[in-house]
Amino acid sequence: MDLVEVTLYAALFLLSAAFLLLIFAGDRSSPPGPFPLPIIGHLHLLGPKLHQSFHGLSQRHGPLMQIRLGSINCVVASTPELAKEFLKTNELVFSSRKHSTAIDIVTYNSSFAFSPYGPYWKYIKKLCTYELLGARNLHHFQPIRTFEVHTFLRLLMEKSESGESFNVTEELIKLTSNVMSNMMLGTRCSATDGEAEAARTVIREVTEIFGEFDAADIIWFCKNFDLQGIRKRSEDIQRRYDALLEKIITDREKLRRSHRGGEAKDFLDIFLDIMDSGNSEVKFSREHLKALILDFFTAGTDTTAISTEWAIAELMNNPKVLKKAQEEIQKVVGSCRLMDESDAPNLPYLEAIIKETFRLHPPIPMLARKSVSDCVIDGYNIPASTLLFVNIWSIGRNPECWDSPFSFRPERFFEKDNASIDIKGQHFQLLPFGTGRRGCPGMLLAIQELLLIIGTMIQCFDWELPEGSGPVDMTERAGLTAPRAEDLICRVSCRVDPKIVF
Repeated sequence: MDLVEVTLYAALFLLSAAFLLLIFAGDRSSPPGPFPLPIIGHLHLLGPKLHQSFHGLSQRHGPLMQIRLGSINCVVASTPELAKEFLKTNELVFSSRKHSTAIDIVTYNSSFAFSPYGPYWKYIKKLCTYELLGARNLHHFQPIRTFEVHTFLRLLMEKSESGESFNVTEELIKLTSNVMSNMMLGTRCSATDGEAEAARTVIREVTEIFGEFDAADIIWFCKNFDLQGIRKRSEDIQRRYDALLEKIITDREKLRRSHRGGEAKDFLDIFLDIMDSGNSEVKFSREHLKALILDFFTAGTDTTAISTEWAIAELMNNPKVLKKAQEEIQKVVGSCRLMDESDAPNLPYLEAIIKETFRLHPPIPMLARKSVSDCVIDGYNIPASTLLFVNIWSIGRNPECWDSPFSFRPERFFEKDNASIDIKGQHFQLLPFGTGRRGCPGMLLAIQELLLIIGTMIQCFDWELPEGSGPVDMTERAGLTAPRAEDLICRVSCRVDPKIVF
């Protein structure tokens, strides 16, 4: 053995010894966590449903846990107290979000949802809060929501009369797509419209690919390789989405030129006014516009449809809860008209059903943030650039927070300890829309939609599986959101006079 070989073996031995010493000695100022492997960290411990994997690991390593995803240091928080410490006490430290290859490509690297906490994010958040999604504009678009829900109910009434089974998952996506398309673009998605179907497909693909781990993002030496094909898929999604949006925007610009001075009627007009004026507080380009429309559609269609589907599935598995909700609606609304949004404050049990659905099936199961500076949480040092996961899904199943946490029991929200809990980000046991500065700006719209859609669905129909037996399979599918693994196929039977629907 020559001197070079001896030197190489010695260097390898010293590096291995140093690594083992670091592992076994541990950093006493860092949160606990499982044993990591070289290069991949803890990737071998994680399944496709990341929130469930983290939940299982937190049962063994504690509610504040350190994880390494390849080259990225992460912490996972799984209690309301820790969520509050990270997201409220240290909100500005964790005000950023980590990008990925898929996000940057699909959103033109211009997404509002994933943009850093800076001038552009602040400007769009202000515009969303006070202009686009404020109470005044939501009231302006109420007839659109009512029209689309009534159209959806007429379809269900036809299915009831024929006795045929139908795909609830698909119909809910069409409904929420119609609502957002009408509010955003001034047009609805026809069931026979090929472009509409293509748009719905793109949105579903976006939520799936954003929820995937890309080795190129988390393992340093894979940075320049597309081992999983995510870059290629992202470029394909972006190309198809861009073609759809470019046609819609171009057609609107032609219409605006032929109708100068017309009043802005939808979100697209408002944003085109901003682009044309050149007076926005920040740079707002065509790419920003396309990315923002994508943000709205992904946040306002898939998540609302998924939450509605989970609620109906839970009610089918819990017929006593369904009957109680129907009795409440009958008492408040009666038999001569359909429930509308103004009835919601008088339907506390329906509201409790939605809270319970959010507890067990949050539309985004984990909140992800990235630290912009060092901080101390629960006595542990958390360095800058640490990726934070607040496991909302796990908090909803925490027996220290909830009695009988795995049962669907809306009555819990009338009990003394839970009566004050809302879903607006003030109570850290229940954070379906996040909290603080980076909370979802579409929260008010989502709540109004869910109350109206779920309320009228259970007012008008009884629900059962095609074979007339249950329970409904409640398995989740992986992705940025957490939808049911299989589409919900149902039969409905009418329980109101069809004249109030048609």
